Amino acid sequence: MLKDPSQKYRPFAPVHLPDRQWPNRVLTRAPIWCSVDLRDGNQALAVPMNVSQKLELFQTLVKCGFKEIEVGFPSASNTEFAFNRRLIAENRAPEDVWLQALVQAREDLIERTFESLVGARKAIIHLYNSTSPAQRRVVFGKAKKEIVQVAVRGAKWIQDRLPRLKGTEVMLQYSPESFSATEVEFAKEVAEAVMDVWQPTPQRKMILNLPDTVEVAMPNVYADQIEWICRNIRDRDSLVISLHTHNDRCTGVAATELGLLAGADRVEGTIFGNGERTGNLDIVTVALNLYMHGIDPKLDFSDLTAMLEVYERCTGMTVPPRQPYAGELVFTAFSGSHQDAIKKGLAEWERGGRQHWDVPYLTIDPTDIGREYREVIRVNSQSGKGGVAYLLESEFGIELPKEMQREFGPIANDAVDRLGREVSGAELKAMFWREYIERTAPWQLQGFETESRNGLVRCHARLLRDQQPVEFSGEGNGPLAALVHGFSTAGVPRFEITQYSEHALGAGEEAAAIAYIQVKHSDGRIRWGAGVDTNIELASVKAVLSALNRS
Repeated sequence: MLKDPSQKYRPFAPVHLPDRQWPNRVLTRAPIWCSVDLRDGNQALAVPMNVSQKLELFQTLVKCGFKEIEVGFPSASNTEFAFNRRLIAENRAPEDVWLQALVQAREDLIERTFESLVGARKAIIHLYNSTSPAQRRVVFGKAKKEIVQVAVRGAKWIQDRLPRLKGTEVMLQYSPESFSATEVEFAKEVAEAVMDVWQPTPQRKMILNLPDTVEVAMPNVYADQIEWICRNIRDRDSLVISLHTHNDRCTGVAATELGLLAGADRVEGTIFGNGERTGNLDIVTVALNLYMHGIDPKLDFSDLTAMLEVYERCTGMTVPPRQPYAGELVFTAFSGSHQDAIKKGLAEWERGGRQHWDVPYLTIDPTDIGREYREVIRVNSQSGKGGVAYLLESEFGIELPKEMQREFGPIANDAVDRLGREVSGAELKAMFWREYIERTAPWQLQGFETESRNGLVRCHARLLRDQQPVEFSGEGNGPLAALVHGFSTAGVPRFEITQYSEHALGAGEEAAAIAYIQVKHSDGRIRWGAGVDTNIELASVKAVLSALNRS
């Protein structure tokens, strides 16, 4: 890298807009959405989708609720053309869905595009040509006036062929490609020249798409460009101002959201952000950003996982685990403090403690998009007692007392640290079982009977101690008090039960019960134990033995 990059690079010139209004606005409704997965997303694939794959993804986009879908570049290849024809011939598109086709300002390509759209119910014909200084100089070697002529000729070729789409409701769209790198005054000039040909009206609007084809500045600059156009272009009420951002500076979402504040009506992008270079705008992210603020995005992501599976199968791409909303790990906490806060927040929500969602670290309820709470907290060496307890409870119904969580949490974390990886709920349960339930030395239960008389419980216990038989009796105001008394008669150092809880591990007559018991020894040592049995009394006795075995 250069020590002085200013010798090679220069900052992008800002737009002069001292009275900009967009910073004081808030978003209150969803824009018109247009998916370009089947065109812009497809052209960015190392192996483009075949017709069957495009059909499956198209159907998924329709199911999600997209009403405008750029289905391809039909003049680019036979596959693209065949896909358009199949959609139309087989009536694959619902009556309220617009099929958008992209075409350059070349007459032969426009001709092929019209052939591909014959018979469509609703069609958007999307004309574009490049307008930035670099494109004018390097690619076309044309002056501004000549670039305007290219756009106007293309618009006229389209206008002349419109009668051929009899029975089709047509909307026209123009994009000054590389708009964000184009002088706003010149972008306005080109757009108005196209408007002179197409003559849009408030009743029959045209789409003016203003692409951030390559991000060259901060998103606030793009917002200024959009607001400048909205305020200065003529016949604004005859236009649908559309955004199409890419992610070269990793701010495609921000640029889109600020562009909407600046006055845009429509957004083009792809689900999960697939596109050239660093990708297109991720529509899922923008839509769910609106959703988390209580705004209906007009798209249905209630089964986002299924949508993701179709996307990955059709495109061959993978969604990163940290992709907003869709990634495998975005609703997952490994950090102990995060897990504790999430666990408490979810408990408050499930109790009905709040009207509006306000769970720490979770911007939306994962169940709204088809995710499960058990995915939220996962355990590795960075996790704390809260995460361990949450997994045991959510997956197996093991509700550890808070004090016991403090004891078992570090034990589990040490075991996970030695493994050096994330562990599953089943592995955590196995650790708990080994530590508490399966402790059978030195004490092991052989038999336990009780009888009650005049409010006093008498017990008789048959045990093994280091594989040697031990029998004793004891009495107290309950079975456990009688057991503790019996141990004292057998010469075991005194201890007391300081905490006790139990619950069922299932339902029905054969359901097991689990008991948790904390014992305190005469020297001040405290240990927890746990026992499982279909008989709650025996589960409690086993829990006492577990605590003694762990001492």
